[in-house]
Amino acid sequence: MDADVLIVGAGLAGLVAAHELQAVGRKVLVLDQENRNNLGGQAWWSFGGLFLVDTPQQRRLGVKDSHALAWSDWQGSAAFATDGSDTWGKRWAKAYVDFAAGEKAQYLAEQGIKLTPVVGWAERGDQLATGHGNSVPRFHVSWGTGTGVVAPFAASLLEAEQAGRSEYRTRHRVTELIVEDGAVVGVRGEILAPDESPRSVTSSREVVEPFELRAPAVLVATGGVGGNHALVRELWPQDMGTPPKNLITGVPAHVDGSGLRLSEAAGAAWVHKERMWHYTEGIENFDPVWPDHGIRILPGPSPLWFDAEGNRLPAPNFPGNDTLGTLRFLRTDPVASRHDYSWFVLSQKMINKEIALSGSEQNPDITSGKKLEVVKARLNSKGAPGPVAAFQERGADFLRADTLQELVAKMNALTGEHLIDAQHLQEQIDARDLQVENDFTKDAQVQNIHNSRRYLGDKLMRTTSPHRILDPAAGPLVAVRLHILTRKSLGGLKTDMDARVLREDDSVLPGLWAAGEAAGFGGGGVHGLRALEGTFLGGCLFTGLRAGRAIHAALSGPQGGTGAA
Repeated sequence: MDADVLIVGAGLAGLVAAHELQAVGRKVLVLDQENRNNLGGQAWWSFGGLFLVDTPQQRRLGVKDSHALAWSDWQGSAAFATDGSDTWGKRWAKAYVDFAAGEKAQYLAEQGIKLTPVVGWAERGDQLATGHGNSVPRFHVSWGTGTGVVAPFAASLLEAEQAGRSEYRTRHRVTELIVEDGAVVGVRGEILAPDESPRSVTSSREVVEPFELRAPAVLVATGGVGGNHALVRELWPQDMGTPPKNLITGVPAHVDGSGLRLSEAAGAAWVHKERMWHYTEGIENFDPVWPDHGIRILPGPSPLWFDAEGNRLPAPNFPGNDTLGTLRFLRTDPVASRHDYSWFVLSQKMINKEIALSGSEQNPDITSGKKLEVVKARLNSKGAPGPVAAFQERGADFLRADTLQELVAKMNALTGEHLIDAQHLQEQIDARDLQVENDFTKDAQVQNIHNSRRYLGDKLMRTTSPHRILDPAAGPLVAVRLHILTRKSLGGLKTDMDARVLREDDSVLPGLWAAGEAAGFGGGGVHGLRALEGTFLGGCLFTGLRAGRAIHAALSGPQGGTGAA
């Protein structure tokens, strides 16, 4: 045997599992097809948002959260199937909410991961208590963003490697799981030519020689399919209409689904393939790292959202409310689905406070961990945050004008389709603007704004006071063209509660475990149909932790893993 455990994938889930295994003396061999610049994988690029329940940060801001409320929100969002296909996903979901309301905060603290004081309110929902969405803010951002979450686990692997207790082999692309007598006993693959490209830049696929490695336990932590547009389109769910002809990409090219395919070829059940999490607020990156690189806007509640022909999206398809609900509308509505893009129309006053960008590199103040810099950038700034201002100046999707007629002319010129009528757009904006003259309103989106400002965190940092979009004092006017941005797989390899990979008939595939996005963040689909956000990075933590502990127990003797709920 070459190690106690082979871990395929050096992203967050694999690193957390390695950390847990190294802590109890297990020799781990981590394999990754990319070079050392990519340690931490996709998580390194993330905003660092983590779903937690009933925390000191929430309580200080007047938020009353509870395990019962979080579990109610999760179930309403997930809409788990009753045909048995979500049995394991639902068990993992309950365990994850338990973790988020219990051990998670302590576990983060033990790794030296600290949280910023303002809790974000993501996925505000479909306006029903029993439906999708977070009833309260739960999106806790880590100091250091995703890089800060990855850092202690990456350091753990490198320290163990330096001490000779573990190995980290880069440019090793796994192409096959070795199955003998019905059990996974190792991996085969190809050693790729050395390539020192910067992080996430597409690397060479030149093969140097084959390799074969064996171990009593193999953990697949290779991520999802978001970087593979052909596979995204192949798996696109029927109830989401037709996939866009033009997609932009929120993950590096190596997030290609290869780990899922080779696991399925070995007998693993890859379930809920059609469940994916793609964003509707993507913008083209003016400084791309990977092919078709896009950035997601994290919007506040105030921008008006229009389809490509200038029709305001109906409730509850408002910014920040329901990601997949809005995606479904844009891809199935007879008018909106004719086009691959939509529009935000808003004031510069809204831009300054309500438009944030997802990603560690788009939030350098929080990524740096320098709290004074955050205060200066977020609370004392008179304009848009630096990265947002850069996109306004250099991004292809941002337009500004002093009058609506001028703005519409620029919108039509950008697309070359001349679909938007200035008079029609003005009538809709005027009707909305009449609704902000009072502290009460019949407009559901304006109600959202009032609700948001009752929360201190949003009032301070994320939501402008209600104002007329066409008020010259709030200008200039801004339009942002929005694309569909690929990101996460919600389905994955079906796993029991010990992260052991299962076959289609729920029998265990001996020797194989899965964690992170490759496992659907637990059970082949912990989120069901929809996510609450902060649960992807946290799902990598939880499944990696649970897999590491379970593998050690399994290797310690037959009494170790039970697979019990």
